[in-house]
Amino acid sequence: MKHRFQRLEFLIGNSGISVLKNKHVAVFGVGGVGSFTIEALARAGVGTITIVDYDIVDLTNINRQIHANDKTVGMVKVEAMAARLRDINPDLDVRAVNQMILPENADAFFDANQFDYLVDAIDMVTGKIELVMQASKRSIPIVASMGTGNKLDPSRLKISDIYKTSICPLARVMRRELKARGVKSLKVVYSDETPITPDHSSMDQIPSVGRKAPPGSCSFVPSSAGLFLASVVVNDLLNEVELVDIM
Repeated sequence: MKHRFQRLEFLIGNSGISVLKNKHVAVFGVGGVGSFTIEALARAGVGTITIVDYDIVDLTNINRQIHANDKTVGMVKVEAMAARLRDINPDLDVRAVNQMILPENADAFFDANQFDYLVDAIDMVTGKIELVMQASKRSIPIVASMGTGNKLDPSRLKISDIYKTSICPLARVMRRELKARGVKSLKVVYSDETPITPDHSSMDQIPSVGRKAPPGSCSFVPSSAGLFLASVVVNDLLNEVELVDIM
């Protein structure tokens, strides 16, 4: 009998479908990277997905965020994404959390939830470090995205350990901060493409010296990183079962 995950079942068997259906994955960051991770997880049949972000959909998000369009501009990001996911799989338990994860609220958030896997798709170093520390403290698997802005070549994306990364400025900061905190490893998706210097001349107001300017971004590098993240999560979760031999 046909069902929405039948083509995936051809690959991983009914046992794999059952494993994913009974897993709870949390994705932090519903932007150009995270939105594609979330949708890929939903289309892979993950049964419960918590999505965490504090922002609203902006007009400038349309070029790279899967939930962003003229109808969703101005909406809370997690609500726009949750609505999209329910259209993909009405049986999905999607939990939309409109907040920023910070050291002062993270313990309460994690105490109230049980996750099988965490995905870090946010761009604030403070939040990224907190997620890694929470994952370490609670023995929850985690995979993190490094920088995808100011880049145009998705073929330079790699899955690696944070201490084996190079080129990426965000990864460099994370290596330093995690080493200082005694973190021995972290699975990441990163790009070894040298970042392009963005041209901000089209902005109404160019940020003053010392203010952080937004990076340039395209439709295909962040999205590719997001799909890499989803592949890591799904394959790691499926390692819990012996897949059917399809050869």
